[in-house]
Amino acid sequence: MRNTIIILFCILCLTLGYGFYLRYFTEDTLTGDRFLGLTILAVAFILMPMFLYHRWKDRNVKDYMLDEDNIRKMRDFNESKESRKNSENQ
Repeated sequence: MRNTIIILFCILCLTLGYGFYLRYFTEDTLTGDRFLGLTILAVAFILMPMFLYHRWKDRNVKDYMLDEDNIRKMRDFNESKESRKNSENQ
């Protein structure tokens, strides 16, 4: 999956560069605009979802949600940190 994302990213960078080349250095601005538009669509609807899935596939979403259990853990952690800080100052 990682290699596929890297290869697709490189291909899309090349097509983006080719689109800019056609747009600004040749007379064929319509084809350059098409390359740029299709590249942006591919980044938005193919590359970005693949990347997000790859980064989040093994994570538990509950770890990132703010529920009662996590709020209690944060309070306990902060209280223990403050108590350690106070004991070091005395």
